[in-house]
Amino acid sequence: MRVRFIVLMATAVAAWAQYTMTARQVIAFIESSIHLHHDDVKVAAYVKKIKLTDRLEERKVEELQGMGAGPQTVRALRALAASSAAMAVAPPPVVAPKPVIPPPGPEELKEILDEIIDNARSYAKTLPDYLCVEVTRKHFDPAGSDNWRELATVQEQVSYVEHKENYVVTMVNGRAVANMKHENVGGSTLSGDFGSIYTEIFAPETATEFTWDHWATLRGKRMYVFAFHVPQSRSNFTIYDGGSERTVTPGYHGLIYADRDTKAIMRYKFDCEDIPIEFPVKDVRLDVNYDWIAIAGQKYVLPLKTEIWSHNGKFATWNEAEFHLYRKFGTESTITFETPDPLPEDKTKEEPAVPDDKDRKPAVKKQP
Repeated sequence: MRVRFIVLMATAVAAWAQYTMTARQVIAFIESSIHLHHDDVKVAAYVKKIKLTDRLEERKVEELQGMGAGPQTVRALRALAASSAAMAVAPPPVVAPKPVIPPPGPEELKEILDEIIDNARSYAKTLPDYLCVEVTRKHFDPAGSDNWRELATVQEQVSYVEHKENYVVTMVNGRAVANMKHENVGGSTLSGDFGSIYTEIFAPETATEFTWDHWATLRGKRMYVFAFHVPQSRSNFTIYDGGSERTVTPGYHGLIYADRDTKAIMRYKFDCEDIPIEFPVKDVRLDVNYDWIAIAGQKYVLPLKTEIWSHNGKFATWNEAEFHLYRKFGTESTITFETPDPLPEDKTKEEPAVPDDKDRKPAVKKQP
């Protein structure tokens, strides 16, 4: 009995020392190791213990090398690829088809878009006078390689009174400041606030072109998403370059997101077009999110976060401004000197639309 026990233990140790894996699992393991900067020697030692159930293709090894796999890991992977060369390549994984939600019909689509535009044009009339705190985190990337560095964090008190916005810079990088203007804090500068851009997109004289794009989910709510285009000839959106002291007026195209239930605009984003070749600022993009915010016990659709990106040669800038601590104007007019925490990423992340009961019910046509 004692000898038999030792033999069984030896078999168990031998099995433990070797890992049976699929090629896909190996690739996922190496990608994770690269991302986590695991030690090349240790990763290679682990790979040497792997026994494959299907072929690891050489081209996959080259791709992993290009992603940053270490030299010893690559050698171990090539040995693994050679030892599995006679095996069959595993078929691609079966991906369940995503549920398709059809767009509204042409007549319903027109009614929806008309209601969205009407709501947008009367949006400003629904807003109360209010105060809030805007925190802008300014970033730059000197080489245009998505290696962002923080330039400054600017805190401002925003007042909205009689449909006009006013900004007072209160803090820069955590320190109180006085007599600093909104436009003199660095980073991208756009003439006009994002509220005026919102107004322009839906103004009758802009004659913006809207077309259906897709369904989406934003902050847990189903959204209609329409593509839109404002040509340069009807645009009032301007970009200012402080270095050359020049201003241009580009056209722009992008997407609007409207709540399915309320037809309120909850997001718009766009890319600029027709920027002159000789103008230094390029690739200007804007993304503005709104949310339902309570002020004095009543909820309003108000700015949540806005982001602006631009390039000047290889030098890139990215400003992200968040809005916090909304309150009714006149009740709490004191300046706040505490910087709110950044918003969670999922607050502005678009999710795919999932079919629900409203998708299964036939649309009820409105009676004339």
